[in-house]
Amino acid sequence: MEKEIFKIKGMDCAEEVAILKKELASLVGGEERLSFDILNGKLTIERSPKDKVHWDREIIRKAVAGTGMQAVPWEEFCATGTCPVEESLWERRGRTVMVTISGVSLALGYIFQAIREGSLIGPLTGETEIGLISILFYSLTAVTGAWFIVPKALFALRKFRPDMNLLMTVAAIGAVAIDEWFEAATVTFLFALALLLESWSVGRARRAIGALMDLSPTKARIMTSGNGRLEEVPVQEVQVGAVAVVRPGEKVPLDGIIVSGSSHINQSPITGESIPVGKVVGDEVFAGTINEDGAFEFKVTKRADDTTLARIIHMVEEAQSRRAPSEQWVQKFARYYTPAMMGVALFIALIIPLFAGDWGKWFYEGLVVLVIACPCALVISTPVSIVAGLTSAARAGVLIKGGVHLETPAQLQAIAFDKTGTLTDGKPEVQQVVPLSGHTGEELLSRAAALEAMSEHPLAKAIMRRAENERVNVNGVANFRSMRGKGAEGDIEGRSFWIGSHRLMHERGGETPEFHQKAEELEDAGHSVVAVGNENHICGLISVSDSMKTDLKEVMQSLKALGIKRTVMLTGDNEGTARAVADAVGIDEYRAELLPEDKVAAVEELVKQYERVAMVGDGVNDAPAMARASVAIAMGAAGSDAAIETADIALMSDDLSKIPWLIKHSRRVLRTIKSNIWFALGTKAVFLVLALLGLATLWMAIAADMGASLLVIANSLRLLNGKN
Repeated sequence: MEKEIFKIKGMDCAEEVAILKKELASLVGGEERLSFDILNGKLTIERSPKDKVHWDREIIRKAVAGTGMQAVPWEEFCATGTCPVEESLWERRGRTVMVTISGVSLALGYIFQAIREGSLIGPLTGETEIGLISILFYSLTAVTGAWFIVPKALFALRKFRPDMNLLMTVAAIGAVAIDEWFEAATVTFLFALALLLESWSVGRARRAIGALMDLSPTKARIMTSGNGRLEEVPVQEVQVGAVAVVRPGEKVPLDGIIVSGSSHINQSPITGESIPVGKVVGDEVFAGTINEDGAFEFKVTKRADDTTLARIIHMVEEAQSRRAPSEQWVQKFARYYTPAMMGVALFIALIIPLFAGDWGKWFYEGLVVLVIACPCALVISTPVSIVAGLTSAARAGVLIKGGVHLETPAQLQAIAFDKTGTLTDGKPEVQQVVPLSGHTGEELLSRAAALEAMSEHPLAKAIMRRAENERVNVNGVANFRSMRGKGAEGDIEGRSFWIGSHRLMHERGGETPEFHQKAEELEDAGHSVVAVGNENHICGLISVSDSMKTDLKEVMQSLKALGIKRTVMLTGDNEGTARAVADAVGIDEYRAELLPEDKVAAVEELVKQYERVAMVGDGVNDAPAMARASVAIAMGAAGSDAAIETADIALMSDDLSKIPWLIKHSRRVLRTIKSNIWFALGTKAVFLVLALLGLATLWMAIAADMGASLLVIANSLRLLNGKN
């Protein structure tokens, strides 16, 4: 099978995908030959030499152009699917520019009309003649607001498939036809603003892939055969079996197995582990992880396009493309509403007079129906509510990337949480100082800080911070010796002391059953144990762990009260740490020692069981699972760029109490939207009956339509107060 790949400009949601499928399926030999990646705006077409249909790039470009979108050949295809296509400034900023001009023109037109009438309220009544200057500004508002909408509306008209674009266009033209310029301008601006917000949301998701790619180095330091010299080569050119060298502070360029040396590696970008992991010969390392202290050599086991990081990128792409935004109810309703109301208007204007006579009267009543059919209040009901809801949420420190993500939290049934950086602070801190053998806590902390002063390990930094906070006197160390992977030793005030892990304590001897039991208790509670000793005995234990965020129990209780059926913690940490955190927080279930693909599987299982599932995380390793969830929530203050960009919602203050607030806020927004829609439709139904009875007048229809629009806007703006 050969593949032709195109960048589709203007493809941002499932509606455009459906349109493209209908237009292209017959040209390429069937819908199964088409695959779409909404995240990257990419269309892939497969073809075989045995195909009976024949097409070329130009045929595809013309067919796509007829839909109001644009197809550009994807000349350089990358294995990860993230090759950029150069876009002009207009292509990147044109929609924003047009919406801005539309909004400014609308405001200026209103101001000039208010000055002309001597009243700020006057322009809303539509009872006076509009000045030429206001008409020009309103015209500019409509043209710029509908710039990217009219081509799709024309396509819908040609294909007799009415959609929201056609609905908005007809509404604006109808308003202009009866000299309601302000109404036409308002509808086009608000609709264009809603589409801009949707476009921004998809754009942010696309940039998430770029943030993931930045994690992995573009070059690897490879040991050449024969002379043992090092050569820097692009990671894409490195073959499986090559030996690469990583120095302290560098990122691991590819997946592999250590063959020489040892170090501690920060694996949080891949596994989510909160504390760097000691690595020795035979251990596996992942591309994109960070080497903390030692240099080592490793044998490459996977090519650049098959690393764990590359798979994460692929999973994000795949999950995002599967989770395309669903059509709004108003869009579905518009498919039937527009032709139905047009048909009713034509029936009243052209058919009834054939039997009842009085063509002038019934033409007038038909015009009344066209006016009341103008879906201003209906179209405005959703975007104004959503804009107000988004603004209110932003003020509360919750960044929501588009209206569809504002509505989803209202229906959540289960929530999955990452541990490190989400339920915990993601920064190791000393939890307990346990002096033994007659030593004091201050002495123990002083010895430990002295021995750790030369280390960059996160556990060492945690001990140094505790000593500094307690203003402990720290003496210098003579004859300092580092024991890689175990700890360190040195002379303090003429005596030899050592510091290290539980394993080192066992090797040095002197570990009594009491010491062993205490160390195991701390480890079972999810703490990392650091032992300090001298040539005679063990001086004491220091436990270090990631501290939990405050008020988590109250958050979980609030979620239960709101009807959340299941809360689950997903983490790459060990069983003991996961259990301790889950018990302390009051979470329903935990799953430990998970890789990114395991988290995706866990979320997919929850989605099958509960349908509406949120994933809350902060790391790159959380991104695929977040993308697979119904709604992805990121910790905005401390979270990785990739997690934040992949997420649908970001908590900018890292305050998990905002999640119950978000659910209540989402439900309030949904209630507002529904009440707006029913009010708008109810008003139109009343006037439709009056028109059929010959009792409605044009000015009544205009007043009712504008009044409904104003009431809908006022009801929507109540969301700005942020109260639930």
